[in-house]
Amino acid sequence: MGDNLNTDAIAQFFSVENLVGILGNVVAAILILIVGFWLAGWVKRRFVKMGTKYPDVDPTLLAFGGNIARYIVLGFAFLFVLNTFGVQTTSIVAIIGAAGLAIGLALQGTLSNVAAGVMIIIFRPFRLGDFVDLNGNLGTVKDITLNYIELASADNVQTIIPNAQVWGNTIVNYSSYDTRRAEWVFGVGYGADLKKTEETIRATIMSDERSLSDPEPFIQVNALGESSVDFLVRVWCASDDYFGYQADMKRKVKEALDANDIPIPFPTRTIIQTTE
Repeated sequence: MGDNLNTDAIAQFFSVENLVGILGNVVAAILILIVGFWLAGWVKRRFVKMGTKYPDVDPTLLAFGGNIARYIVLGFAFLFVLNTFGVQTTSIVAIIGAAGLAIGLALQGTLSNVAAGVMIIIFRPFRLGDFVDLNGNLGTVKDITLNYIELASADNVQTIIPNAQVWGNTIVNYSSYDTRRAEWVFGVGYGADLKKTEETIRATIMSDERSLSDPEPFIQVNALGESSVDFLVRVWCASDDYFGYQADMKRKVKEALDANDIPIPFPTRTIIQTTE
């Protein structure tokens, strides 16, 4: 009896109608996958091409959105394939949800980095090429991913910072604005001509093409030190010129003060000895 049932089942499985049905399902699944992959790629390309139509939108954000849309389309395509073979997708979705919860609990740190990465990509506190200070790390932004930020330090050393440590802390972006204010303190001797000193400092700094006249430069006596009269100097420049400009002006002003016989004081100490 059992052998007859097995024989009938095998015969039914290899029947022409059943094989045609299976073959039709396989062909339908292949077509669904082909269309799904094509549609997923098309959706992603449409997201990326939006950058040419909307130049103000960050390319990183468009690439991120394109990848998310691509995975959503592929997910629906695989569900349709399973449905073609008669698999109940409702139970599969429930299993995926439960597995996702378990994986989420096991990867809390990684998911926090991903969540922070999404916030960084959406709100864009910095962009590729910006010079930033992220959680005490100074450098130029080289890459922005869902898990980490890659910086190149001033001496060109790679620094990898998890996104959770970036988004939850203060972000300083030195490249956000086009101009920056450079500041110096120059000390001269108490016997120096203060008017001549101010004119010398102003002429030296403003003769440099990197110095901006608007906002107006600030050059004033700021403090009377133990052995010097200190001039506080504040001049604006382009952000890209800041570091080289600030260093160059120190040397130029020193040379100009020397050329105009304006004394630069040295700390002095008077020692009085008494004998009993």
